[in-house]
Amino acid sequence: MKKGCIVFGLCLIFMLCVTAPHAAAVKNPDTFVFASYGTLRTLDPSVGYDVVSRQRISNIYETLIFFDGSATDKFIPLLATEVPSLENKGISQDGKTYTFTIRKGVKFHDGGDLTPEDVVWSFKRNMVADPDGGPMWMLLEALTGKGSTRDADGKIIPGIFEIIDKSIEAKDGKVIFHLPKAYPPLLGILTYSCCVAMDKEWAISKGCWDGDMKNAAKYNKPDPGHEPLQKITNGTGAFSMKSWEPSNQFVFERFDKYWGKKPRLRTAIFKYVKEWSTRKLMLQNGDADSVLLDQTYVPEVREMKGLKLYEVPQLSVTAACLCQKIEHRGNPNIGSGKLDGNGIPPDFFSDINVRKAFLHGFDRKVYKTDVFNEQVIMPTSPNVEGLPYHKDVPVYEYDLKKAKEYMKKAWDGKVWEKGFKMVLTHNTGNVPRESAALMLAENIMSLNPKFRIEVRNVDWKDYLVKYRSFMYPIFLIGWGADYADPHNFLYTFMHSQGVYARFMGYNNPESDKLCVDGINTVDPVKREKIYTRLQNIWYEDAVAIPLYQQIAVCPFQEYVHGYVPNPMLHPEWKDLKNLWKE
Repeated sequence: MKKGCIVFGLCLIFMLCVTAPHAAAVKNPDTFVFASYGTLRTLDPSVGYDVVSRQRISNIYETLIFFDGSATDKFIPLLATEVPSLENKGISQDGKTYTFTIRKGVKFHDGGDLTPEDVVWSFKRNMVADPDGGPMWMLLEALTGKGSTRDADGKIIPGIFEIIDKSIEAKDGKVIFHLPKAYPPLLGILTYSCCVAMDKEWAISKGCWDGDMKNAAKYNKPDPGHEPLQKITNGTGAFSMKSWEPSNQFVFERFDKYWGKKPRLRTAIFKYVKEWSTRKLMLQNGDADSVLLDQTYVPEVREMKGLKLYEVPQLSVTAACLCQKIEHRGNPNIGSGKLDGNGIPPDFFSDINVRKAFLHGFDRKVYKTDVFNEQVIMPTSPNVEGLPYHKDVPVYEYDLKKAKEYMKKAWDGKVWEKGFKMVLTHNTGNVPRESAALMLAENIMSLNPKFRIEVRNVDWKDYLVKYRSFMYPIFLIGWGADYADPHNFLYTFMHSQGVYARFMGYNNPESDKLCVDGINTVDPVKREKIYTRLQNIWYEDAVAIPLYQQIAVCPFQEYVHGYVPNPMLHPEWKDLKNLWKE
């Protein structure tokens, strides 16, 4: 991996302090309050695959290792006593065996003791569950060589559970991972919230996998919203869940038997506040110690006194994904479900002319200026700046004349003749995505009075379920790095089994092959050729509309200390055990 790419975000992270003439009084010194428009869908580590779930899970549970401060390629031990390496012989010379010594004296919130067997069961349980659209693909790929427990038809792959069973073991106080081949990104994957340790006996008593691989199939692919640990927790983290009021607030409380240094905070409250005006007032009055801040409102916050602002380029990308195989049953977002002027067919976006028309209908320059005040990176593909082998490939520039030409070609002229009607959605409170949706809808509708697009907002927890059910013709979604490698981004958006490509119905055999070849290739020269070709295919196939790579601005009251920004972690993330107020 190119070291120069890894430090991309780190050299650009800086803090701007705007202080009042007199320091503000500290409100509720042992309580941290954060206001955001993100809503929580699940607390089950096998399912959570969004920034809100990850934040909650990663403060309640713990992984073996985590990022070392702002680094994206260096780690510190948590539940392990040290980070394995070639030097300490924790990683074998062939890169296929990783050994972790498990920390002793660690308590779960319910009073149980952490054991290596708990850790092994946790990894196996999450891979056995492997929910649709969840995070387990990356761990399965590393430990089994498969990106899923199921094939393209949704059937369980023969022998996959036996492979999972042999991939990890507990021995003499250690946990040992056995990989089918070297997989350099593994340490980065192990920081993710799907790799936390759970109490085996407690979780089984709550309906999780019973530990017998003969019964694994019964626990595979849990129904969304019915996963066993959706609303309950029992971790080893410095904080436990005190209460969760959906779409209102989530409250953490300090775990006084935590194995590590005692946190200075006693309570943390994460409030759901979708309106910026309210979040701003909370920040001004000191009723919030930090808020989620969209780039549109950064100038307003810069004018406020008594704040610290952290500016952090993110290893992330947001795109408008065009679904080529929409679910037609009971779907209110596609009207009649036919190309008759009152709807769109489920395969509307399978015609590349439609996709190119929509891409030409998005004004990147106006979006960058009006929504982000120029403080954003406009990506050309999912392999964003800061990742190895990034290339600026061509984009479909804003051109309504070309958009009109493509629409006239689409579906043998029927789109232009009949017109269409559809719904375009975004998650509630997300101003950049709302702005993109409105801009795109307005521009496309300007081509022909027969084109009708309604823009609606949907709460985040519901949005996640709906796009994974193929209910949205276009879904606006972001992807943050699980690990700093192009495979994590290009596989996601361009492999037919990738987390987003799958729900776009995108399938290109060449792209699939290159995605697999990329992660299996060690030679950096060969990898560069592979990823360059993939980035060009992104343009040629007009896969989706790359919207933005965010430069996050995180505001804190000046009396809040201990926040460590990291390009890998979304502004939702707050490591509560390291925060304090004075």
